Order: sequence, then C-alpha cells, then structure tokens
Amino acid sequence: MSTIRVKVTIRCKQCGERFVLKGKKEKGKIETGFRQCICSNEHDFDVETDE
Repeated sequence: MSTIRVKVTIRCKQCGERFVLKGKKEKGKIETGFRQCICSNEHDFDVETDE
C-alpha cells in the first residue's frame, strides 16, 4: 500500500490559531505529528485536507 502526502490545515477551536502542515495519508488515516496548540489544547481541533 502506498503512502500519499497531503496538505493539512489544523485550526484550534479554543484560541483560533491555524497551522498548515504536510501529512501522510495511509489506510484512511492522516498522520502529521501534530500534538498540541500553543494554548496547550490537545483535543479540540478542526482538521481539513486539501486533496
């Protein structure tokens, strides 16, 4: 199975900070390595891909 590189936009729902990253799409899941926002939020995000 091949790994697809995708552009991912992550927006924090608590402070509104936005991050644009490259991620790997494999088996329907996207992995970017992103762990937490600068406001210490670890769970409440909007995640969008540009495919």
